[in-house]
Amino acid sequence: MEDQTTKPGLWGAVRPYREKESLAALFVGISSGFPYAMIGATLTTRLAQDAIDTVTIAAFTLAFLVYNLKVFWAWIVDGVRVPVLSRLGQRVSWMLLSGVLVMAAVANLALVDPAQDITATIVAAILVGVAGATFDIVIDAYRIETLKPYQLGTGSGMSQYGWRIGSAGAGAIALLVAARYGWTAAYISCAFLALPAMLTAVILGEPVRRKVTIAKKGVGEVWQSIAGPFGEFFRRNGAWMVLVFILVHKIGDTLANLTFRLLFDALGFTNDEIAIYDVGVGFWAYLIGIFLGGVIYTRLGLKRSVLIALILMAISNLGFAALAAAGHSNIGLASAIGFENFASGYGGVVVVAYFSALCDLRFTAAQYALISAAASIVGRLLTGTTAGGLIEAFGYVSFYALTTILAAPGIALFWWMMRTGLVDEAIGTAGTERAGE
Repeated sequence: MEDQTTKPGLWGAVRPYREKESLAALFVGISSGFPYAMIGATLTTRLAQDAIDTVTIAAFTLAFLVYNLKVFWAWIVDGVRVPVLSRLGQRVSWMLLSGVLVMAAVANLALVDPAQDITATIVAAILVGVAGATFDIVIDAYRIETLKPYQLGTGSGMSQYGWRIGSAGAGAIALLVAARYGWTAAYISCAFLALPAMLTAVILGEPVRRKVTIAKKGVGEVWQSIAGPFGEFFRRNGAWMVLVFILVHKIGDTLANLTFRLLFDALGFTNDEIAIYDVGVGFWAYLIGIFLGGVIYTRLGLKRSVLIALILMAISNLGFAALAAAGHSNIGLASAIGFENFASGYGGVVVVAYFSALCDLRFTAAQYALISAAASIVGRLLTGTTAGGLIEAFGYVSFYALTTILAAPGIALFWWMMRTGLVDEAIGTAGTERAGE
């Protein structure tokens, strides 16, 4: 798939944001974002306020590894029917089932007390991860199969809008409710953020571009349903190099992002300051980045817009090294968070659009699960196993400088893939085929 040769005008680049498919991506994105916040920044703040040590808190990021393991059960979402609910459609039925599971898991996490039983908290966080990862499998497949190829950029933008509304909204709600009524009430109040995706699936129905592959009877057919999606992907020219890029491109960004709340706590920022500057300023910067990401993707095409994103995300980590050196500074916090969220918003749109375009429409859930899981597994492993120790040994300034350096291999590799044509050659039918073709 080549970058667009005919560049639409500004209005043409903005128009897809108003189409129903993109609006659907917004609402399912809201529900996708909130489970991540429940075991991410929100849980980090909760544990820090319960006086749990830094190394233990950093190890909690291993709960995110469940998201990286979703590739092993994503084929079930593609090929197993949900009893009774399946009459509503494969994607709709799984959206409803996984949404209920997420709500139950978040409610369970609300009832544990980290100060009294850290083991129960670990188990509860993992259960939220399992339910949230399953929800993500369904949401990603629903989004990709609903969007037309030309909508992948703006649709990914709307999905990122929704993700940030869900994650930031859940984070802000949790912080504000926890300060007044406690963490149990905070978590329970956030559980209902699963409803936007569930209602969207019921109202909009099955995706137009969905290709049905459910015909599993014997052991051979089941194995083919598991192996088939991966075999198809790796038979493409350049697929292995694409996978290497997916594995390394986000190491620095993931390592930095999962430790921000530790830095804020170490610098003495209050819940209200975090809510205003991290959630508030960051939210609007993210929205601006997302909007420009969709427009620039449409104007510049896939390859150049992705390369710009990789560079911006690398530079953004330096802002937190500067904040750590400056100390408790609201202006510093707003500046670092603002640039980081702008870069993440822009990057989230164009990189997610690229990853979506890599999928074959026959295996959307399984292939996107592979891609999205691989995208952050290395960074999450490093965060959970080494981040706490690195911070304690070298301090926050050196730590965030290191995360910037770790972004360089991904930039260099993607530039090389552009020059050799591997970016185009590995694109799947989700990036090229329209409904009915």
